Amino acid sequence: MREKPNYLKEALKEPYNIWGVFISLAASVYTWTAAPTGWGELAWVPLAFGGVAETIYLTTVPAMSAYRRVVDRRARRKEMVERGRKREELIKGFDPREREAVEYLRWMKNQIYQNYQKFTRLADIPDDIQKLESIWESYVDMLDNYRRRKNHLRSTNLRTIQNQMQQTERSIQTAPDDDTRRLYEKNLAILRKRLQTYDDMERSMKRVEAELQSIEHFFGLVNDQVVVMPSPEHISSLDFDSLLSSIELTKEILEQTAPVMSQLDAAERSTEMRPPVAQRQ
Repeated sequence: MREKPNYLKEALKEPYNIWGVFISLAASVYTWTAAPTGWGELAWVPLAFGGVAETIYLTTVPAMSAYRRVVDRRARRKEMVERGRKREELIKGFDPREREAVEYLRWMKNQIYQNYQKFTRLADIPDDIQKLESIWESYVDMLDNYRRRKNHLRSTNLRTIQNQMQQTERSIQTAPDDDTRRLYEKNLAILRKRLQTYDDMERSMKRVEAELQSIEHFFGLVNDQVVVMPSPEHISSLDFDSLLSSIELTKEILEQTAPVMSQLDAAERSTEMRPPVAQRQ
């Protein structure tokens, strides 16, 4: 969730406020040092006037709805720039094939913009086509999520987990006391949870893979339609909103399964510890 701007702090940092304070101080210094003889006693006047003006400014401007909208727009632009910078850093960490897919979609997006302006002779790009920017960003984010989950599952040996479950089940039967049995039962529950969460992650990955393919195909469709469209209004027939809704649903699924990654990591560290002497025997 985006942090709410501090409007008072933003008002203090406004250039015109800083210049106002500077002018007030400069006028006071001038009155004290460079003004005609006898004016030095009036050096407090610019400071007093500046202090009153600053108080009025800080009590009125930060509370104005118009100023708050300006600050909010400025914060959103800054957030978008920072998000873009982080996304570009993220892309640099992709493998060559993944970067190629991302850059190809970026090129196609720009090609669609250029073709639309070229064939319609219009300077403004419609809102629907501009949605390709956010769709491309979602593509990058989901691809990163997909690759991390894929790498994690590749590092997970299901056969090892199944063997550990069988070994733990035998240990439960031969446990020397109730406390030890409960520990083995707890380990068995963790291993069963690992298998369940593995399946959940696998299903979510298939969903993301299908979504990534849908985005790629949709970009191709939009590019085709822009080239052959009889009129600019024809673009409205493309179902941008349906794709955006599907992307949001996929993101929600990923958020719901996000704890799975940390659960698997913790469980893996626990079950990969060497068994006690009694169990090894």
